Amino acid sequence: MSALEIVQVVLYLLLLIAITPLLGGYMKRVFDGERTFLTPVLRPVENLIYRLSGIKPEVEQHWKEYTLALLAFNILGFLLLFVMQLLQGVLPLNPEGLPGVEPWLAFNTATSFMTNTNWQSYAGETTMSQLTQMVGLGVQNFLSAATGIAVVIALTRGLARKSAKTLGNFWADLVRSTLYILLPLALVFALILVSQGVVQNFDANVTATTLTGETQVLPQGPAASQIAIKQIGSNGGGFYNANSAHPYENPTPLTNFLEMFALLAIAAALTNTYGRMVGSTRQGWVIFAAMFALFAVLLGVMLLSEYSANPVLGVAGAMEGKETRFGVANSVLWAGATTSASNGSVNAMHSSLSPLAGGVALLNMLLGEVIFGGVGAGLYGMLVFVILTVFIAGLMVGRTPEYLGKKIEAREVQMATLAVLFPAASILLLTALATAVDAGLSSRLSAGPHGFSEILYTYTSATANNGSAFAGLNANTAFYNITLGLALWVGRFGVIIPVMAIAGSMVGKTVAPPSLGTFPTDRPLFVGMLIAVVVIVGALTFFPALSLGPVAEHFLLAAGQGF
Repeated sequence: MSALEIVQVVLYLLLLIAITPLLGGYMKRVFDGERTFLTPVLRPVENLIYRLSGIKPEVEQHWKEYTLALLAFNILGFLLLFVMQLLQGVLPLNPEGLPGVEPWLAFNTATSFMTNTNWQSYAGETTMSQLTQMVGLGVQNFLSAATGIAVVIALTRGLARKSAKTLGNFWADLVRSTLYILLPLALVFALILVSQGVVQNFDANVTATTLTGETQVLPQGPAASQIAIKQIGSNGGGFYNANSAHPYENPTPLTNFLEMFALLAIAAALTNTYGRMVGSTRQGWVIFAAMFALFAVLLGVMLLSEYSANPVLGVAGAMEGKETRFGVANSVLWAGATTSASNGSVNAMHSSLSPLAGGVALLNMLLGEVIFGGVGAGLYGMLVFVILTVFIAGLMVGRTPEYLGKKIEAREVQMATLAVLFPAASILLLTALATAVDAGLSSRLSAGPHGFSEILYTYTSATANNGSAFAGLNANTAFYNITLGLALWVGRFGVIIPVMAIAGSMVGKTVAPPSLGTFPTDRPLFVGMLIAVVVIVGALTFFPALSLGPVAEHFLLAAGQGF
């Protein structure tokens, strides 16, 4: 690595630390209904939305009411996006005359964007009209991200409140997440992207003549607005098939850095919001420290692997599949951030990463997308592991486990276990199915362990609601569109429902004063225990699968065999 690349990685990490309390404090004020610098402009808009939709934000909901409202809203969004894709051919803002989307692909895509995954089995510029991109996919980018934020805010209230019955109002949390957080950030970011040359128009595609006399079609459309929210909202769906490797999505070194930074900004800041809402910023920094340590260490492994000598290619720092404009370090940093952030955007091909670097990208998702993770989703996923860690610590000292003064009992542990088991079962069972039937195997590009990694990565990305692709696998088949669609549902709501049940159980508990036997959860020791539980659970669950894929490929590569 060059000195400049090292400086850039360090700067990235330092800015991530710096943004956390600033944005975190702002979001805390938003969800507590306090005044912010945007209140004079946005409060009248917020109140108008409530009046038009009949929402009473002061009327709070029991956890079951909150969850049912969330599910109903998301299912309605899925249905609207599904129908919009089917009717795309007869709808306006379609200058290229693109036909309606094939039903199974429409099912997969509608599920993907509704679940904040943005897995794409299609090329955006040749499949989706400008209306579908903007009104269908773009709107879901906001709403799916807002849903994740709402869930973690509800869970936070459940942990923070004393002997209460309600968790807030889903509709108010959804509106505030969108209006005060996602929209302003996306608007500012979109303007920055446009200033750097990202496309934002409603023009038909342009045919250009290259320097060699060949003709090339340059796709147009409202790209900047969707790219802004895809990064900020941890969505990741590319306006173009090449995603952020496309110069219309990511034209300059500045856009590359800012898009990478946007991947983790809200997810990191929510840890501070959490700490402030539960009355102890140390609790938030403990969770941030665990996430940050995992991210930094695993990123270091990826960089070390990529800059080590490749016995097959005979070089170190191989550029094959990397972003040639920005270099190896930027490609690896993006890969590490996007797989840690539950974001499907890429600026290089993950299939071309070294086996260990690709394995770490897989591991980032297999650990539950809790290394920052998606906006909201990463934090509520990590809080599931916090509950498991507290439970294990309680067993070690022979005392009823407590967290924030509330006892962790059988119901909370059962729900936390389900939140871990549902995604794991989806990944492993569907990968096993795909490797056992011709419909799954026929879509591979590579044989051997790399081909297995293509399949494992695909179901991991879908279930973890990440959306990034390993590349090589043809996922636009009926088999993969259906099975990946199912994985998307399980990965999203198989975690959200148990998390909401935990919130509902915890909100009604009384808080006991700390005693000499209370295990402190705001110290470095707890950070270490939390990291250990995350890694051990991931290792025990997925090590056999990783051994068949990236681990086996690493040792075969060392012996001079490539795939």
